Amino acid sequence: MTDAIVGVVGAGVTGRRLATFMLGQGRRVAVFDPASSGMSREAVRVAQAADLAVTDVVTLCQPHPHANLAAEYLAAGTSVVSVSADISDVRDLLDLDAHAKHHNAALIVGAAMSPGLTALLADHLWRQLHVAEEIHVATHGTAGPACAVQHHNALGETAIGWHDGAWIERPGGSGRELNWFPEPIGARDCYRAALPDPILLHRLFPSVARISARVSGTRRDRLTARLPMLTPPHAAGDLGAVRVEVRGAAADGSRVTVIAGASGPTGDLAAAVAASCVDACLGGSVEPGVHVVGEAALEPSSMLRCAVDRGVQLQEFTGVARSSTW
Repeated sequence: MTDAIVGVVGAGVTGRRLATFMLGQGRRVAVFDPASSGMSREAVRVAQAADLAVTDVVTLCQPHPHANLAAEYLAAGTSVVSVSADISDVRDLLDLDAHAKHHNAALIVGAAMSPGLTALLADHLWRQLHVAEEIHVATHGTAGPACAVQHHNALGETAIGWHDGAWIERPGGSGRELNWFPEPIGARDCYRAALPDPILLHRLFPSVARISARVSGTRRDRLTARLPMLTPPHAAGDLGAVRVEVRGAAADGSRVTVIAGASGPTGDLAAAVAASCVDACLGGSVEPGVHVVGEAALEPSSMLRCAVDRGVQLQEFTGVARSSTW
């Protein structure tokens, strides 16, 4: 559908990059964001969010919450892609399944770097094991000011995880762990944070016994997480990275740990995943209802390759000095 119209709510770092991807494919783009004027001149700006209900698919790239606006677009029969990374908002989005089906529209949840790319990498690694028992996610970087604020707040809020058949809650900023991200990020201290990845990963891999998610942070980040941000975030975002580790067993019963990751401008990583979700919606293969990035119905392997085609450089730990082939 090269003549499709893609709606974008939020012209921040991720929204602008998504629009660039879509325009590069010959698609028309309509944008709603009264607070920003940085979108390409090729994109049409609309005066109200409701104006995007006539597009073929709308991607929500603005700060959370997304659920109420998503419900409005779904009621108009317009499919929606959400990049929300807020736990409460993600839960509300997942609850829209019956609403989406009733209006014959699709909603794809978790279409960013985290959640999103983390799930695609988890699926890729999960396929390498005979039995997957644990999934551990770590992320670094923010796509823009709103994303930076959410990252800051997440370190000060209650973190959730899946542990041996039960949900657990831990203080944000606890559980320090040194994780190695793909270069140029390298080693970073990471802490528990209020991230929705465990919720979505458990939905994708219900048999996995343990799921955790952490974000990188400095000692200062951890100590000030419950206070207002002391310095304004970088308007253009920064370099980001994801690291996914899956532990389990090989066919011969031996213990195996597989690790993969990616690094690059955070907004680019998020937008590449969101763009792949838009492609899926426009391709007509997504059934009405709520879907999560990484589920079989969305063909995660193909979606990951689409993200790679848009510049996401994946690296996989193999025990030797080389990256994986993609």
